[in-house]
Amino acid sequence: MLPHPPLYSATVPVFRHYLDRVARMVEVAGAEALDHRIADAFPARQQFATAAGFALRVACPLAGREVPDLPAALGPRLAVARAVLGAMKPAEFEGAEGRVIVHRAGFADLEQDGATFLHLYGMPNFLFHVTMGYAALRAAGVALGKADFDGFHDYPAGFAF
Repeated sequence: MLPHPPLYSATVPVFRHYLDRVARMVEVAGAEALDHRIADAFPARQQFATAAGFALRVACPLAGREVPDLPAALGPRLAVARAVLGAMKPAEFEGAEGRVIVHRAGFADLEQDGATFLHLYGMPNFLFHVTMGYAALRAAGVALGKADFDGFHDYPAGFAF
């Protein structure tokens, strides 16, 4: 069996994993905490919604697909983003490294090859918004830890550094 194209492996499973982590954090947080923000940044709810949008804004062009519209409400938005990613096939990412992706970053117009687009723009921005949402929830007093963020770490109850 041939391995998956590198940009498929670097996008779809990663985005799906972390959007699942976001969905679990949202369940734990409750509605009030999702409105918490750090300084003048977006509130946690908007950070997570932006991350879901970024996942598709990155994966779809790499797969040669149009970016679909997403629901505004956070729960459905996360569910639709995860479903769209789940329907993507590795073959769609063949040659994605060399695809030219034309996009906007704020007010900047950019043109990047697929690998640069993913590694230097897309993934950092996706993880920025996931992390900012997580941090806003922590600042709101939601009991989340590293295991909630990445789904891999495990610490005994009461453990602190």
